[in-house]
Amino acid sequence: MATKVSIQGYEGSFHQVAARHFFGEDTAVIPCATFRDVVKIASNKKESNGGVMAIENSIAGSILPNYTLLQKSNLKIVGEVYLRIEQNLLVYPGISLEDVKEVHSHPMALLQCMDYLEKYNWKLIETEDTALSALHIKKKKSPHTAAIASVLAADLFELEVLAKNIHTQKDNYTRFLVLQREDVASEVASADKASINFQTNHTKGSLAKVLSKISEEGVNLSKLQSMPIAGTNFKYSFHADLEFDNVKQFNKAMSSIKSLTEEVKVYGIYKNGNNH
Repeated sequence: MATKVSIQGYEGSFHQVAARHFFGEDTAVIPCATFRDVVKIASNKKESNGGVMAIENSIAGSILPNYTLLQKSNLKIVGEVYLRIEQNLLVYPGISLEDVKEVHSHPMALLQCMDYLEKYNWKLIETEDTALSALHIKKKKSPHTAAIASVLAADLFELEVLAKNIHTQKDNYTRFLVLQREDVASEVASADKASINFQTNHTKGSLAKVLSKISEEGVNLSKLQSMPIAGTNFKYSFHADLEFDNVKQFNKAMSSIKSLTEEVKVYGIYKNGNNH
């Protein structure tokens, strides 16, 4: 039976591209309007085998609300995918560049392609999703409308790619987390990365001491994100991504920070994602 995972956005979105990279081409996706729905469906064993959720972008930075969703869920991180975001101009088959009068896409996608779009006198229409814009062209057989979306959207909706890689910033990556329920998430072989959340014990210099202990064990801190603790006055927990040679090294680092932290939650121990 094909793996079924929840994603944010519609079929043909970059979330689906990331899901296919991790689980394989025959992965079935459950499109969700919001990240909250992604987590909700990923947490329900009757509905899915897990979920794929964007967590940060190399240009826009961290998606902070998603850390909070992760914190409140029963989901574990079992993997990650770093995906190069490549935007393309899609049209109904047979439509030429001269025919285009309007370009539809998500506001962020339009922004990412502004250098290319400014060369033409096209009307730019903001929509809720890149892939949905492509689907509308397919359904309406639009003779004068183009969409900015993924190559996957072009394949799924049988559209023509009129111009490839029209985004300005060529090194634009989004990092996606692969999530599964705690009761089914099995141990990842050769794991070399972990995501944790911790609170310091608020003694002077405690954060610096925690980071120092982690470093002493030869563990690399690849990300540190402070998160306000709800219901407190300016108290923070810290989300950290740690890279190591083996799990034993990670466990040793966790033991060494025990006395300096009030609470440590391990979101997942998994393999470092490769760039695609």
